[in-house]
Amino acid sequence: MNVCVLYSGGKDSNLALLKVSEEFEVACLITLSPRSAESEVFHYPNTEVVRVQAISLGLPLLIGTCPDDEAGSLRALESMLRRAAREYGVEGVVTGAIRSTYQASRFQRICDRLGLWCFNPLWLRDEMDLLREILNLGFEVIITRVAGISAEVLGRKIDHEVLKLLSNHRLNPAGEGGEYETLVLYMPLFRDRIEILDFEVVGGGIDATMLIRKVRCCSRHFNLQV
Repeated sequence: MNVCVLYSGGKDSNLALLKVSEEFEVACLITLSPRSAESEVFHYPNTEVVRVQAISLGLPLLIGTCPDDEAGSLRALESMLRRAAREYGVEGVVTGAIRSTYQASRFQRICDRLGLWCFNPLWLRDEMDLLREILNLGFEVIITRVAGISAEVLGRKIDHEVLKLLSNHRLNPAGEGGEYETLVLYMPLFRDRIEILDFEVVGGGIDATMLIRKVRCCSRHFNLQV
C-alpha cells in the first residue's frame, strides 16, 4: 500500500514515518505551514526545514500554506490529500497523533470522504515510553518552541535529563497539547544529519520560539525563510 505521512519535522511524525516504512511504501510527505503560532491544527515553527529533511530522507514532499483557523486548515489538508492520491497513488494517510482526538477525528473524517485509510501508529502509547524510544533509536531531537515550559530548554536536545524535566511537569510530556514543539536533526532514515548554522529566538519566559535561519545537510547550505 502506498501511504503519505503528515509530516511536521518533529519527533512524532518522524517516529510514525519510521514505523510505517517497515510495512508500507511511503510515497510522499505532506506538510502544511500555518501563518503563526496561533494555528489550531498544525505545527508552526520551522516548517521550511522540512524541505531539507525531505532531501535527507530521499522522499518527495508536498508542502503548502494554510490559514490558522480549523476550517481553513482542514480544507487545505483535504486539497493536499487529493493531490497526493492523484500524483502518487496514495491509498493511506499516516499521522503522528498520540492521544489528540481533536486532530485524529478530523483527519479521519477527511480520509473517509476521500476513501483513504487513516493510520495512527503511535495512538494511545504512553508518552514517556515514546520519548524513551526515540532516544533508544538514536533520534537527535531539539526543542524549538515552548508554551508553558521555560524558554531555557529552547535548542536543547531531548536527552535523559530533559526527560526528567518533562516527566515532572504538569503538562503533557509529549507536548501534544502545544506545550512544546520539536525538530528532528537526525533519525535512522536520514542520509545525513542536519546541522543548524544560524537561528533567532523570539519571545521569552514560557512563550518563546527558536526560528532557524540557516542549516547544513548533505554537503549543502540552506538559507531558510522565517
